Amino acid sequence: MSSPFDDRMHEECGVFGIFGHEDASTLTALGLHALQHRGQESSGIVSYDDTKGAGQFFVHRGLGLVDDIFNDANVVARLTGRSAIGHNRYATTGETLLRNVQPLYAELAFGGLTVAHNGNLTNAIKIRNDLTQRGAIFQCTSDTEVIIHLVALSQKKTVLDRLVESLKQVEGAYSLICFAEGRMIGVRDPYGFRPLVLGRLGEAHILASETCALDIIGADFVRDVEPGEMVVISKEGIQSHHPFETAPSRFCIFEYIYFARPDSLIAGKSVYDMRKKIGAVLAQESPCDVDLVVPVPDSGVPAAIGFSQEAGLPFELGIIRNHYVGRTFIEPTQKIRHLGVKRKHNGNRGVVEGKRIVLVDDSIVRGTTSRKIVEMMRQAGAREVHMRISSPPITHGCFYGIDTPSREDLLASKNSIQEIADFIQVDSLAFISNDGLYRAMGEDGRNAELPQYCDACFTGDYPVELVDQIMLKKAC
Repeated sequence: MSSPFDDRMHEECGVFGIFGHEDASTLTALGLHALQHRGQESSGIVSYDDTKGAGQFFVHRGLGLVDDIFNDANVVARLTGRSAIGHNRYATTGETLLRNVQPLYAELAFGGLTVAHNGNLTNAIKIRNDLTQRGAIFQCTSDTEVIIHLVALSQKKTVLDRLVESLKQVEGAYSLICFAEGRMIGVRDPYGFRPLVLGRLGEAHILASETCALDIIGADFVRDVEPGEMVVISKEGIQSHHPFETAPSRFCIFEYIYFARPDSLIAGKSVYDMRKKIGAVLAQESPCDVDLVVPVPDSGVPAAIGFSQEAGLPFELGIIRNHYVGRTFIEPTQKIRHLGVKRKHNGNRGVVEGKRIVLVDDSIVRGTTSRKIVEMMRQAGAREVHMRISSPPITHGCFYGIDTPSREDLLASKNSIQEIADFIQVDSLAFISNDGLYRAMGEDGRNAELPQYCDACFTGDYPVELVDQIMLKKAC
């Protein structure tokens, strides 16, 4: 979970699967590389080889980045077979331990089952407690293992029926890729919180969190897997099922603001274009009398471009990011810890000195990084420093697969916009409105009775009951 010194909402997880290609494991590793932004704590691949008769699974998982784990050709070569699924993880539930690294694999009555999960189940603790009382033995602390236990205990005759019965018992967000009995299965929860797309490379079929994972291997985008849809891929082709009750789509709007890669397409919309449009609406709502628009790299860049174009202001890279900083280490002292932001960013004095600037960023979480960046701009000689944020204030935590600080640590949950501005020491501060965000997405505005996206982190409107959270609060 988030450390006290981490000032970002973290990506959830990334999943990738390919069926029917001789280089399945290599292509899966490449797909995971493209999805690295969705999880940097661990990565794993499970392959399936039925070329010699009875199918066999091969597993390799590790802690770290994709390149750390799959940088040895011999490792990938041992993952034989024409099908494979992979997973990048950021721990939204469960510790960062090797036993929690996905895809999870288990031998069940019908054979092997492997599961890669993007999302978060809101009733996993309750189900886990119930299963433990019935004698179930859990090997890890990830909520994904609950699904495997439910499948194992199901009395349904087919794997698909077992999986459907199991998923009808869980609540929350899931985009899954599973493999069992020679078939690859992709499933999205009925609300469609998390993305999942279908692609094709020659005769091979692909499932992935984002289209950028298709691009890296030269695959064609076919379509999005629909909310509540189960896609079954076998040697006979693709079958589509809709086994769950329909629900209003509540796709996570933060995927467009920050999480997804800007070169991905989600629900037919370019993430890059959406971020530019959000920036343009932000400029309309909260204009700023300044000389320059400066993005907070890298996630603030598209919105800053949209802001500058709409406002007719010059766009300049007033902050230079060090792309070779590596993963964050735990610094030994508070004094050294505060230098962490300078490992990643440095003010471009030649651009900002003597100028009135507006910084454009995607969000403010705890506010500590924003404050340091503002200070950096003043040290670089900026005469005025304003800030515009391309998301509404984050006032609530996410329980659908995004790692957020506890609500009391969210700056906007207990402070007014002016108080936030005073804390981060800017001359002015503004966030895009909820209505403005929806207009940028092509809607008329936010319909409070039937919002088109999940925006619970801004509104506290949780589409699915938070069973575990309610239970934990009662236990306190």
